[in-house]
Amino acid sequence: MERTLAIIKPDAVAAGVVGKILSRVEAAGFTIRALKLVHLSKRQAEGFYQVHRERPFFQDLTTFMSSGPAVPLLLERENAIAAWRELMGATNPAQAAEGTLRKEFATDIEKNAVHGSDSPATAAYEIAFFFSALDVCPRD
Repeated sequence: MERTLAIIKPDAVAAGVVGKILSRVEAAGFTIRALKLVHLSKRQAEGFYQVHRERPFFQDLTTFMSSGPAVPLLLERENAIAAWRELMGATNPAQAAEGTLRKEFATDIEKNAVHGSDSPATAAYEIAFFFSALDVCPRD
């Protein structure tokens, strides 16, 4: 089993689609091992997205991610990282495939509803950013 971090971003929380996204997560065979509602400060968002610090979108991204509540999730299943990225769809919802979360729930490339880890190393860092061992439900 593989684990990945997913985040339902502030735009999707504000739009009231958390439940719809969670239903799609479960329907896709993921087990939710941890979940919480957070409101990142600007500093926390900058820490989480530090890998993008030199990118031109960094300030807009961290401002957006600290603009309202978000829902981080620890997801588990076979090939979780690739499966979650496929379910999310392309970063730009205009280019996302039909049936993906971003095609259905995102409004633009910046407000794109969900986040997902892109590698096992990134997943390990991102999961630890949001969840301690006590937050994670063990396997059944």
